[in-house]
Amino acid sequence: MSKLSYEDKISLYREKKEGISVKSLSRKYNIRENIINYMVSLIDKHGIDILRTSKNKEHPKYEKEEAINRVLINGEAVWTVAIDMGLLSYRMLQNWIKKYKENGYNIVERKRGRPTMPKVTKEKKNETKDEKIKRLEEENLYLKAELEYSKKLRAVVQARKNRQQKKK
Repeated sequence: MSKLSYEDKISLYREKKEGISVKSLSRKYNIRENIINYMVSLIDKHGIDILRTSKNKEHPKYEKEEAINRVLINGEAVWTVAIDMGLLSYRMLQNWIKKYKENGYNIVERKRGRPTMPKVTKEKKNETKDEKIKRLEEENLYLKAELEYSKKLRAVVQARKNRQQKKK
């Protein structure tokens, strides 16, 4: 599948409205028919300006939760909810739902950028014994919490693998 430019999307929409079949447009632009149908529905609902939005639009947590609840609780179709919300692809909503289920029905925001190193306090040159003991206790507490977290995470991952193997 090739990515379409803004002008290609506009011309594709106009050709579709002129009556050219989706199948011929699919061959001409080298994209799947369902993508054409989705794009036409999206433009019909929100207007041609919906295509001008930036590619990496961030959606807040509450917006994702609302969309996921509409699909999972209210039983609405993914396609319909994605068009109502103005998402550039219905696959985006499908990915949100998949991640939501994988994370134990919790919405987890994806962190952007490089991962940072954990905060570890450095030893000071003129540190008293009490200060050193306090610093080491805090560091020990931090490391214990980190270890507990990794153990729980490992247990959750293993439980999911076991559930998936039972389903097969």
